[in-house]
Amino acid sequence: MSTTSDPRDITRRRLESRREDVLALSHSLHAEPELAFEEHKSAKKIADLLEGAGFDVARGICDLPTAFSGTFGSGELVVGITAEYDALPGIGHACGHNVNGAAAVAAALALAPVADDLGITVKLLGTPAEEYGGGKVYMLERGAFDDVAAAMMVHAAPIDGLGFTSHAISSWKVAYTGRTAHAAAMPHRGINAADAMTVAQVAIGAYRQQMIPGGIVHGVVTHGGEAPNVIPGRVTADYDCRAETADDLHELKARIRACFEAGALATGADLELTDVGRDYADLRQDAEFGDAYRRAAEALGRSFDHVPSGMRGGSTDMGNVSHVLPTIHPSIGYDCGETIMHNPEFTRYGTTPGADKAVLDGGLAMAWTAIELATADTTRERLLTGVAGR
Repeated sequence: MSTTSDPRDITRRRLESRREDVLALSHSLHAEPELAFEEHKSAKKIADLLEGAGFDVARGICDLPTAFSGTFGSGELVVGITAEYDALPGIGHACGHNVNGAAAVAAALALAPVADDLGITVKLLGTPAEEYGGGKVYMLERGAFDDVAAAMMVHAAPIDGLGFTSHAISSWKVAYTGRTAHAAAMPHRGINAADAMTVAQVAIGAYRQQMIPGGIVHGVVTHGGEAPNVIPGRVTADYDCRAETADDLHELKARIRACFEAGALATGADLELTDVGRDYADLRQDAEFGDAYRRAAEALGRSFDHVPSGMRGGSTDMGNVSHVLPTIHPSIGYDCGETIMHNPEFTRYGTTPGADKAVLDGGLAMAWTAIELATADTTRERLLTGVAGR
């Protein structure tokens, strides 16, 4: 450990020296939003910045072209920081992933000059497709987190939050194939795929009274037919099932699958149910790890007093990571008026001074959290023992 300066001061100074680079990255990600598994420009922007800062960068890892890793230091305690950078169709960064990704980079850059003194390796993982597909799940399955002792990120939000959980989720593409026919001259010759979808939706609606507590099912019809005088021969939809735990999700999926099968049985249409990516598990945040983040964020003037008790977020593939290793996923807040996330109005606030401050505060709070994990003997031992025991 350096005896000339506190590592927190060093990280603060380093981040201040890279302030413009980090904020320019956030704004650039925001200006060029890319969808799940298509984030080629976004991944390159982050990887190039890390490489220019001396990180050892590996691109296209885990057989995912837009995934990457950037490491700095050689300590036995590997601290993982996950960067998200995918956007939403039609509404850009309405979930604030430009802030998420830039804050992760801020943390990694800030930690680099103290990594060896702390006995840590800083490992930033570029994780695509959080919104749709589950990049982190694929990366977890394919070894990207094998050496990571603890993983963290911050997520843009209207408020600062810590310790909340999330829903487990499974996503399906649904398709019914029937037979087209003239809707007036020979409707009896057709097999109505739209009716199959209607039966399924009615069945799901009827099931809601008996649905497992905390279960949520929602979807959109993406194609409903060609013309009113043609019996629809092909109807498609995207559907999500959410539950409070991964075990509950397994039960819920079986029942909702039966509802879709009922539509096929009632009409004679053929049913295709295709999984979209991987299922997301519920988020389990590590309490000791979270307390370290709280202390760091509060030292920067952040407050968690207004966070509702038992708050549950949407769904995140960070949940799967949290089932394997100590993880935190706090929200980093900034003023966004009366709007809510996943709304085009939220996108507008993604490059405001408040969002920029969230990037810097989130990055520095994560850096200070890593310092505490590395220097608290019992915590460090717990984390290293966890890696060894996997």
